[in-house]
Amino acid sequence: MLPVVQLKGVTHAYLGDREASLAIEDLSLEVEKGEFVSLVGPSGCGKTTLLSIIAGLLKPSLGEVSVSGRLIQGPSPEVGYMLQQDYLFPWRTILDNALLGLELTGNLTAEARQKTVDLLADMGLAGKEKAYPAQLSGGMRQRVALVRTLATNPGLLLLDEPFSALDYQIKLQLEDLVSETLRRRGTTAVLVTHDLSEAIAVSSRVILLQPNPGRIRKIFEVPEEIRSTPPLYARDLQGFAELFHELWKEMELAGREGQ
Repeated sequence: MLPVVQLKGVTHAYLGDREASLAIEDLSLEVEKGEFVSLVGPSGCGKTTLLSIIAGLLKPSLGEVSVSGRLIQGPSPEVGYMLQQDYLFPWRTILDNALLGLELTGNLTAEARQKTVDLLADMGLAGKEKAYPAQLSGGMRQRVALVRTLATNPGLLLLDEPFSALDYQIKLQLEDLVSETLRRRGTTAVLVTHDLSEAIAVSSRVILLQPNPGRIRKIFEVPEEIRSTPPLYARDLQGFAELFHELWKEMELAGREGQ
């Protein structure tokens, strides 16, 4: 079976007026179907650039990017992208916001609409369909943004620090909700986060990037017991703290060497 994500020798440089800045150099990576992979690393390691390349928002300077065996030439409905900001339209109801992706892709059928209503209910938003974004908390708004992304049934979900602006308790609740939802749907996911604890709790693998330019430094396999436990409770398991400190130490080394 083909990997859902395949990067081959990806290099990307940002060109300024007087010089070029190398963000990523010769990076190769595969993500298998159903995996939840996190990208972590010091500032300047190219995490968000890499996510934008996988999403088709940036064309790499060199190398190839494939999703489910097809070369990425631009944005695709097969790839969902969830950002730190929810970007809900304030004049649209919660349901209308959640249906936006289906509208834009021409797939808004009665069946798809009902599935979106059901997904809102799964996210604890039953009865909020006719409300407006200003009437919801930040955590609820992020749930709507997730429903909007999942409603188009993408095979790959990209998450760029979607919980970082939330209160810690809400953040933990959403980690559990998103992790369980993606596992149940069999959705492949790639998360960018600065939170090493979050990365370990939700992932099957944590990929540490080193900066200047961004390259893979080390890949950490998350033990099966941790990856199969809801994120909130995974933090209490034996081996979690040890993996956290190993990852922290390695990231500190990467940051010092990249200066």
